[in-house]
Amino acid sequence: MKNNYTTVDSFDKLPSPAFVCEEVLLEKNLKLLKRVQDEADINILLALKGFAMHSTFDLCKKYLKGCCASGLHEAILAKEEFGGEVHTYSPAFKDEEIDEIISISNHLVFNSFSQLKRFKDKAFGKVSLGIRLNPEYSSVEVDLYNPCAPFSRMGTTKANFDESLLEFLDGFHFHALCEQNVDALEGALAAFEKNFSQYFDRLKWVNFGGGHHITRADYDVEGLIKLLKDFKSRYPHLKVYMEPGEAIGWQTGYLVATVLDVIHNGMDLAILDTSAEAHMPDTLAMPYRAMIRNSGVAGEKKYTYRLGGNTCLSGDIIGDYSFDEPLKVGDKIILEDMIHYTMVKTTTFNGIKLPSIVIKHNESNYQIIKNFGYNDYKVRLS
Repeated sequence: MKNNYTTVDSFDKLPSPAFVCEEVLLEKNLKLLKRVQDEADINILLALKGFAMHSTFDLCKKYLKGCCASGLHEAILAKEEFGGEVHTYSPAFKDEEIDEIISISNHLVFNSFSQLKRFKDKAFGKVSLGIRLNPEYSSVEVDLYNPCAPFSRMGTTKANFDESLLEFLDGFHFHALCEQNVDALEGALAAFEKNFSQYFDRLKWVNFGGGHHITRADYDVEGLIKLLKDFKSRYPHLKVYMEPGEAIGWQTGYLVATVLDVIHNGMDLAILDTSAEAHMPDTLAMPYRAMIRNSGVAGEKKYTYRLGGNTCLSGDIIGDYSFDEPLKVGDKIILEDMIHYTMVKTTTFNGIKLPSIVIKHNESNYQIIKNFGYNDYKVRLS
């Protein structure tokens, strides 16, 4: 754990807004992932696109094998802050970045055979090379998050597979899930094997990608372990990787915000010091309804409010929620499960301050890892 952090002894003393990661819940998730890793004899990587809170990496690397990165900057973060294996994939690599990516990575996964052909002379023999494949199967319902949607740019289909470049490849990667259970993996894996297993004897590893919601309460962990063992029994020479994003940070913390004003325009409106647009964009993009502690849907409890963000975007609306008591200025609102994906997508749109980052060690020990201010907004602009 890094030094020079500010410590406070109670929730009431936390800055607002702030992301609060609860260490005990994070470690619970990591222990479950480690059990899957050990019992199935596979390797689980932390997907930085979903969880990149590097102040927790000293804990994470006790349980996981390394990180998967989506480009140069994530690869550097993995190398500097996590160690272990670094697996880097991008829809397309840039000429001016590829040399540094090769020097950092253990595995380099290309999205297309044209990218492999472009960079193979630089990369072959220096890093283990793979290709991302599209099994053309998915049960993801929202196309925004569906890597195998029609016309997807993610991965190479069977029709575009180039056998002439197989000699440069050590592994195959596929990613067809989004926060799903093992039944979705079963379907995707069956399609993956049907389309590409004829090449497996020439490989060293396969990567099952992300989207595995392993730490969710209803996830079939035993079914996953069995599926992985069965796959390894069919292909004992292959090393197997998984790289869940949401499973590491799932249900490990919250975003705390403060009520700044309460007004009325046809209904009661509460303005918070956070923002759906800037701090939790998936609530608008997906969309999904953020859970708020001790709240209900509109009309369920006595007092209903539309919660809005503190930006000038008219649609910066978190949603309609009801409470047992009326909201007043200064009240704290706790938005649940905001550590995975949400933290990595924040912006300073409209100059709004980024939420502070906090680790909760116990009820009387909160470490404030980072407070943000004007310079964090200014440095992104010119």
